[in-house]
Amino acid sequence: MNHLVTTADGSHTVYQPELNEHYHSVHGAVQESEHIFLKAGFDTCRADPVNILEAGFGTGLNALLTAVRSLAVSRQVYYTSLEKFPLGDGVMKSLNHSLYAGAEGSRIADAIRMAPWGEMTPIYGNFNLLKKKADLLSEVLEGSYDLIYFDAFGPDKKPEMWSRHIFEKIAAVTVSGGILVTYSCKGEVKRTLRAVGFSVEMLPGPPGKRHIMRAVKI
Repeated sequence: MNHLVTTADGSHTVYQPELNEHYHSVHGAVQESEHIFLKAGFDTCRADPVNILEAGFGTGLNALLTAVRSLAVSRQVYYTSLEKFPLGDGVMKSLNHSLYAGAEGSRIADAIRMAPWGEMTPIYGNFNLLKKKADLLSEVLEGSYDLIYFDAFGPDKKPEMWSRHIFEKIAAVTVSGGILVTYSCKGEVKRTLRAVGFSVEMLPGPPGKRHIMRAVKI
């Protein structure tokens, strides 16, 4: 059964006992998400409006922080997130991420949590969210995306999610110059991304992680 864990920055993550894995870094869930997906991804991508594809909705933390950032910079966002196993509403309600999301954090977090699955929904301001209960392994990806948040469970836990098959599907819907950001820096992941048409760079990681990866579609 999933249960909450308080990470080093005070924000919650969720422990998944079947995989013996946490959804976020125990060194700080919010600071990890902010560092990898917001600073290295959203702030670097210049598209406006920006179409974002997320692999792994999880706790909705990346969506929440992106919604807050989109308000701050008045940027239109269309955010599509795929999740095979959505967390229960009780767990989602218990998360304290809204405390790290500014004055409107609670309101935005509730809107994200209560948004229906399967339809693009206006959440707040410029931020629109499509939550899809879907398996990336079999899902037929549609549309085109400027920014990819690749936040699946790690290659050692879910190697099939980091296969060439997956990254070929993602490459096919990523625009030229589009950005993919992820926490994994494994050599096989880098080689696969290069093989499907991305240039790859290593960036300094958040606390507890030496490097993260940013890839740009050639």
